[in-house]
Amino acid sequence: MYKKILLASFFAAVLFSACKKETEDYKLAAISEYMPLQTGKYIIYQLDSFRYAPQTLTPLTISYQVKFQVDSLLTDNIGRPAYRIYRFLRKTETDPWVEDGTYMAVNTGNSLEFVEHNLRFIKLKLPVTQDYTWKGNSFINTTSDTAIFDFRYLANWDYAYDSVDAPLTLGAITLDSTVKVAQRDDVVGNPGDPNSYTEINYGVEYYAKGIGMVYKRILHSEYQPPANNRAGYYSDNTKGATFTMIDHN
Repeated sequence: MYKKILLASFFAAVLFSACKKETEDYKLAAISEYMPLQTGKYIIYQLDSFRYAPQTLTPLTISYQVKFQVDSLLTDNIGRPAYRIYRFLRKTETDPWVEDGTYMAVNTGNSLEFVEHNLRFIKLKLPVTQDYTWKGNSFINTTSDTAIFDFRYLANWDYAYDSVDAPLTLGAITLDSTVKVAQRDDVVGNPGDPNSYTEINYGVEYYAKGIGMVYKRILHSEYQPPANNRAGYYSDNTKGATFTMIDHN
């Protein structure tokens, strides 16, 4: 009888310890730590935007500085608290900022939803633990007849956490604690064969505690091989961008 009580006490202690650790980890992984939303907060990135000249193999890269600044608290279309975020562009740091667009971020408590160009992405989701996955583009209509063709490539992306609480260096900036969100790394066809149709979809983001998104790279590429006396080319839907944080408050 004594052994049974001792064994039961042991398992209860182990269970309590596991639950306590899970709760502590859960608290440490709060969405607000990886994406603090406060009026006036901003992050400035070096933005390198990439595409091809229409129906050619000629690459075009345009570089800017871009600032995302949290404006004010409002209510989204289903009555939840949300923050409006303004985006500003400038060519160099000596140029004035020019307003370029409006975005919206919603911290649901369990996830971070980010709305850009009327597309709602689930950027972060609890718990922030290694290899946890979720459908980050599940709010985007990518499959029905009414889906916008340009965004069908976003279907069924599995976002996954990697390198949780890891350091990251961006140029002269060293960050102590970041999390990598691996979104997609998929290749169709053979990119080394100019006679093969090729599609590449890649997406990754890094978030730093106390700051927000500090790095992003996105690429969608569609290569059409030569046919009917027409040279090979990249479709108009081919595009990519890299955001690298250079400053924040």
